[in-house]
Amino acid sequence: MSEFKNYTLNFGPQHPAAHGVLRLILDLDGETITHADPHIGLLHRGTEKLVETKPFNQSIGYMDRLDYVSMMCNEHAYCLAIEKLLGAEVPKRAQYIRVLFSEITRILNHLLWLGANALDLGAMTVFLYAFREREDLFDCYEAVSGARMHAAYFRPGGVYRDFPGSMPQYESSKFRSKKQLEILNKNRQGSLLDFIWDFTERFPKCVDEYETLLTDNRIWKQRTVDIGIVTPERALQLGFTGPMLRASGVAWDLRRKQPYEVYNNLDFEIPIGSKGDCYDRYLVRVAEMRESNKIIRQCVKWLKENPGPVISADHKYAPPDRETMKHDMEALIHHFKLFTEGYCVPEGEVYVGIEHPKGEFGINLISDGANKPYRLKIRAPGFAHISALDEMLKGHMLADVPAMIATIDIVFGDIDR
Repeated sequence: MSEFKNYTLNFGPQHPAAHGVLRLILDLDGETITHADPHIGLLHRGTEKLVETKPFNQSIGYMDRLDYVSMMCNEHAYCLAIEKLLGAEVPKRAQYIRVLFSEITRILNHLLWLGANALDLGAMTVFLYAFREREDLFDCYEAVSGARMHAAYFRPGGVYRDFPGSMPQYESSKFRSKKQLEILNKNRQGSLLDFIWDFTERFPKCVDEYETLLTDNRIWKQRTVDIGIVTPERALQLGFTGPMLRASGVAWDLRRKQPYEVYNNLDFEIPIGSKGDCYDRYLVRVAEMRESNKIIRQCVKWLKENPGPVISADHKYAPPDRETMKHDMEALIHHFKLFTEGYCVPEGEVYVGIEHPKGEFGINLISDGANKPYRLKIRAPGFAHISALDEMLKGHMLADVPAMIATIDIVFGDIDR
């Protein structure tokens, strides 16, 4: 008879599947996990305290760096919280642009999750495929904000600027032929909206490719089916939100249950799972990418037909455009005041939750009437999910740990703020 011994093992932080910060202390009986104690590491960047020391309009950049895979969604919640206290009106066109970029961000997030999850379980091709599509979406970020990741594009009262009329193009180089250059620039001849539309035409086939590689793959199913099952009742008790909750069969999505911006004008489905295992969580996220693609198409259609302002005309909190500022003294004063001392927000407390790609991302904001928050508390969706790791891992094998960490879709920037 083989002798099995109980022992304790450190999983991470150096393990590639542990995201560089997570340390799991595992109690093992042979290769079976009896207890998992997650230590969330030492990021501790003090984001909430930093925001409390800066004027409202100078803290948007901190939001991008929280969950650095879902940049504009973080900005969205923060701007909505400020607007709620200000009682600000956001132009309709700005609302559609925000929704469009929130859904682009959802696809960006799920593509990274899909590629990294597959890589953690030994499938490399999916990672390369997913990053191919991410490049196009980063080009959309760059076209509107100048930055590929930390965009700071959403502003209280609207967005930084309207869509550009043309897309940047690849330039000739000794490393690519004329024919290659033509292929690369083929879908960049029109505006950004045309480029996004072209992406939405191609993207469903790309999702089909991912599914061909994974959905019925024997090894993938062996690694994910019946792994980490969470019942609907338990998922609610553990504070799950987003795909983690919907995979357990609970149809809860803030875009439907507490609609914000223009989500109640759009047609989309809420994918839900039946079992609540790793495989269901994979299926839900893949289905969400398809639904986000539908939402983006609806937004592009509306934006093409409805020009208009993209930021509030109230210059007490929304800066005047550059051209006006160069010629009008009053606009110059507004600009100077806004970017030196900011603006004061009425006293009050507000909580705003949005349907972030990972779950409910919430901003609890308290203002004492000054030009910076009195208190800011962030509700990170991943924090509740990671606290359930012990329960989810109990009784599983050591080899199931990467699958479980990956399926949660953790980014430590917002968990350990």
